[in-house]
Amino acid sequence: MTIVVTGAAGSVGRRVCERLASTYSGEILGLDLRDPDPVPAGTEFKMLDLLTADLSNVFEGAHTLVHLASALAPDGTANVDGRIDLAIARRVLDAAAHVRQVVLVSTAMVYGAWPDNPMPLTEDAPVRPVPDLGFAVQKAQLERLGLDWRTDHPRGVLTVLRPAVTVAEARPGGLARILHSAMTIASEEGDPPAQFLHADDLASAVAMVVEQQIDGVLNVAPDGWIPAEDLVALAGPKPRLRLPGWLARRFTAARYRLGLAPTPPGILPYTTHSWVVSNDRLKGLGWSSTHSNEEAYVAGHAPGPLDMLTARRRQSLALGATAVVAVGAVAAVVLGIRRLRRPTR
Repeated sequence: MTIVVTGAAGSVGRRVCERLASTYSGEILGLDLRDPDPVPAGTEFKMLDLLTADLSNVFEGAHTLVHLASALAPDGTANVDGRIDLAIARRVLDAAAHVRQVVLVSTAMVYGAWPDNPMPLTEDAPVRPVPDLGFAVQKAQLERLGLDWRTDHPRGVLTVLRPAVTVAEARPGGLARILHSAMTIASEEGDPPAQFLHADDLASAVAMVVEQQIDGVLNVAPDGWIPAEDLVALAGPKPRLRLPGWLARRFTAARYRLGLAPTPPGILPYTTHSWVVSNDRLKGLGWSSTHSNEEAYVAGHAPGPLDMLTARRRQSLALGATAVVAVGAVAAVVLGIRRLRRPTR
């Protein structure tokens, strides 16, 4: 029997293939639009476009599908509306009509970041992503496609994994970079704790649910979380501009529109309100992480040039940059007010 892994050339995909190959006696077939170079050990690899290729022969004899492939960048710079991702998911799930298990990797962001979120969130919490963050909305829609597959295949097994922000050495991941950049603009509404998951630990979770044929939704995160003040310390010396919530939202959106930061609309709530998750259900099945939140964060965030400077020099630069950002924010607000007051012809 064959396990098919889409997105096999990615940082997580390669790890998943290698982990499965080390524990599974059947064939591991990796699919991706690009060459992994090198091909993960113990894996047969096919380079193809999931959006156009004939998948019927690819899934012949397949027992399990692990769907990792995605064309949607977390910052929305590619495939903004998500139609490509959902079209790929539909084609893959249609081709997987005869598989025993489907594993979908979603995100903990589908819970949304809201003031009334419990801490931590369990799998029983409602799915309500922030509407303005397309990445989270599309992942929620991916989960619904999985539920449709499960309805059409009542004897099949559907596993949905909702990982925290996933990082790895030399490949911090788009989502981690976005959140790191978004932290430079802080809302007065608050600073939330954070979670970071190493790609090795996500791969081990995938391998475990495949081996045990687990049905249902599972959060994937290390124990606990990083308190807000510790996260600021880990992020290193960088200017942080704290603004009223309404101004922080406008300023974040303006930076994105002008191409000054990879912070898409809807990201600010995720740096303002808690969305950390509980891993109790997954741990109860025998899984444990090998990296703490702090260790994963450090692994996925290379030190920047400021970290090489003396403390006094870093402070001077930080204060200067904060002043520049503050002046720019005020100027943008004044310009916006003038435009609103300008009479229409």
